[in-house]
Amino acid sequence: MAKISGKYEIVYIIDPAQGEEGIAALVEKFKAMVEAEGTLTSIEEWGKRRLAYPINDLPEGYYVLMNCECKPEFPAELDRVFKITDGILRSIIVAVEA
Repeated sequence: MAKISGKYEIVYIIDPAQGEEGIAALVEKFKAMVEAEGTLTSIEEWGKRRLAYPINDLPEGYYVLMNCECKPEFPAELDRVFKITDGILRSIIVAVEA
């Protein structure tokens, strides 16, 4: 039987050079995307933290964690949008076992 929906944990890192307004806009953009395709369970903004290793010569990044429930096709689309969005340094989407 095909999976109707799944639970996912999404972490992404925003370039802090975007500024407060730019960061807020990106967080809102991805929050709206998830809400349009499924249910946003929780969102935690961890804030600016030091990276384990420099990414694009940047020592820090702004971390955001989202938990959601959506159709299994949606994470691939969300990952595609993360990759083409300026200001996103890294992202990971993990399926959470129920």
